[in-house]
Amino acid sequence: MKEADILDQTQSVWSSFYEKIFVWINEFIDSLPNLILAIIVFILFIIISKYAGKLFNKILARSSTQASIRVISVKVLKAVIGLIGFFIALGILNLNTVLTSVLGAAGVVGLAVGLALQGTLNNTFSGVIISFLPKIQINDWIETNDFAGKVIDINLRSVVLQTADNNHVMIPNSKIVDSAFKNFSSDPRGRVTVSCGVGYESDLDEVQQITTDAIEAIFKQKFNEEIEFFYTGFGNSSINYIIRFWTKVENQKDIYTAQHQAILAIKRAYNKHDINIPFPIRTLDFGKNKFRSEVLDIRHQSDEN
Repeated sequence: MKEADILDQTQSVWSSFYEKIFVWINEFIDSLPNLILAIIVFILFIIISKYAGKLFNKILARSSTQASIRVISVKVLKAVIGLIGFFIALGILNLNTVLTSVLGAAGVVGLAVGLALQGTLNNTFSGVIISFLPKIQINDWIETNDFAGKVIDINLRSVVLQTADNNHVMIPNSKIVDSAFKNFSSDPRGRVTVSCGVGYESDLDEVQQITTDAIEAIFKQKFNEEIEFFYTGFGNSSINYIIRFWTKVENQKDIYTAQHQAILAIKRAYNKHDINIPFPIRTLDFGKNKFRSEVLDIRHQSDEN
């Protein structure tokens, strides 16, 4: 190939390159107003989402909505407003094909991420369910998954409990949704049970009356509440019973406190009326039978002599 031909081809390539550059520059200049407008619109929607989130949070706070619901609702609102601004910006740039590609790619990426993060997404959706579930709220005392404590946080991953020993336990949201839980704070009043036994020589009618009076003196029962007393069986050394009464119960400590006060009241009443609370007695045999047999053998030998 001659040098002249090579030179012509080189010039042709550079000429095409320059033409492309000039076309791109002209297109950029032509689309610059739209680009600036799209950027301004997107930034404007970001600012709107920020202030809309604050306003929405204040509205929810006035309606006494729990903190977890407010946080999730505000985040969803901000995300929706931001996405609307992004799509409007793409529309201003006349990038409809890009928008279609973005949505298609988002679908593929979302499917891949969903398969890879099944557990995390399960906890996230469970967190949304728990946040809008009125049965669990911040500061409630609940018992679930072999843990008991006060709910101090509900987020998109877990429910955080503060246990009685001041430790924090994070339970995945999916575990809460899929398992049974007990909420001590759902009602300020609860029923407490105390078990005991009295001697076989006791007057059972008198025991029932004395025990009921002792409990009623310190635990006032409200409307539709009553103290219940039941004998439950004949034990090895006592006749056993349970007594149930209503009191303020919002956490496990309240139950322990009520049982403590009830036991003190019952014991004082039994001491006053000489009612026996029997307990099993075990007799230990330290080889007494063997010792007796040896003594009898010695006596027998003495008699023979």
